[in-house]
Amino acid sequence: MTTYLLREGDNVVIASHNSNKICEIKALLEPYNISATSAHELGLAEPLETGKTFRENAAIKSRSAQIATGLPSLADDSGLEVNDLNGFPGVYSSDWGGPNRDFVSAMQRVKDELVMKGCWPSEGPVACFSTTLSFSWTDGSIKFFVGKVYGRLVWPPRGTSGFGYDPMFKPDGYNKTFAEMNREEKSGLNTRCNTALSHRARALELFINDCVSKVRTF
Repeated sequence: MTTYLLREGDNVVIASHNSNKICEIKALLEPYNISATSAHELGLAEPLETGKTFRENAAIKSRSAQIATGLPSLADDSGLEVNDLNGFPGVYSSDWGGPNRDFVSAMQRVKDELVMKGCWPSEGPVACFSTTLSFSWTDGSIKFFVGKVYGRLVWPPRGTSGFGYDPMFKPDGYNKTFAEMNREEKSGLNTRCNTALSHRARALELFINDCVSKVRTF
């Protein structure tokens, strides 16, 4: 398989209209001097996410942006997988927030579903945040990178940073939820430990190692 590398000064499209995701990905690409522009900034329409898996939905978004712009495009699809809910909400994580994608409601639904099943232990239910990144190159080829982080759910939600289910997710080995961490703490990549923490940062680290030629500058 031919290997394609992004080099310093290259342009890539972040195939997303989610401002929080866009900011996270841009911040993680910044040290490599890759110019990143979002689908939102370019005025691209959001494709219908008809996939049944993170991989399928990520591919739909990156391919759509690549075809529309002629530029290599990067997309992610992410969600919260709860063990006692058989992996749900998973790929339907946004849908659990209703038509307005209200994650306060979505978090409440997760809590209510677990309580109805009698599955809220004192240490919190086991859960996983999962991301699949899809990178579409200009010749139509595509690569995938998966990042996961395991932890426990907390209630009530804690913290005002982050987005989505971050306020109710505490990664293993930490006393803070993702929403109680700043962006640098959550990613882990811009700290002295230089280790990816969040699911998105872990997937992006794999992408950078495989598809970006520039050595890190931090």
